[in-house]
Amino acid sequence: MEILRCENLSKVYGEGDTCTNALKNISFSVEKGEFVSIVGPSGSGKSTLLHILGGVDKPTKGKVYINGTEIHSLKEDKLAIFRRRQIGLIYQFYNLLPMLNVDENIGLPHLLDGRKLDMDRLNMIVRSMGLEERRSHLPSQLSGGQQQRVSIARALYNRPAILLADEPTGNLDRNTGAEIVSLLKESNRTQKQTLILITHDENIALQADRMLCIEDGEITRDERIRVLGGGEFEKNS
Repeated sequence: MEILRCENLSKVYGEGDTCTNALKNISFSVEKGEFVSIVGPSGSGKSTLLHILGGVDKPTKGKVYINGTEIHSLKEDKLAIFRRRQIGLIYQFYNLLPMLNVDENIGLPHLLDGRKLDMDRLNMIVRSMGLEERRSHLPSQLSGGQQQRVSIARALYNRPAILLADEPTGNLDRNTGAEIVSLLKESNRTQKQTLILITHDENIALQADRMLCIEDGEITRDERIRVLGGGEFEKNS
């Protein structure tokens, strides 16, 4: 079942001589439960695309449908609610509020929505992220890997339709980064959580079901990934 579709997305910054075409007529769709990686050189438009898919930025033209809703046709207040309930965002630099502890950071989107915390859900998420001993800690008291776990937990708490991760391992060492990717894959596998992940690491990209390559604001390749024996991967266009 299709959960996301974008049609003819373009994004232009500036005017005249300073005009930059960050995205050029991009179209693709994603099925529910699919894990899609997005790769490409710096400045290729990867983060711009993810921010438009997440409703954080607006396209110059084109449409984004999530669960059948064209998100950029929504008014700002409606879009903010939709984003909190349907889209989980994970960033490279965590974006945690420094004055809130682990539990409060995880439950923040729910509280902003005017709803009481679901403690059963919160407890389950905290356990799955290995944060039981850190619940009362502030972000400054956590390691980088622990802060990213909190960021993932916050994104998952509301059971979003889609999870968008922008270089979630880019600020971590290799071992911690591998643990974070493993957590995201586990969520994708066990909860059928749709995941779109930007990465510069081809080893991470090849762990997805599908890989999109972006260069100069355009999709240049759309490949299925098949797992072979011995942990190797094969790309199928």
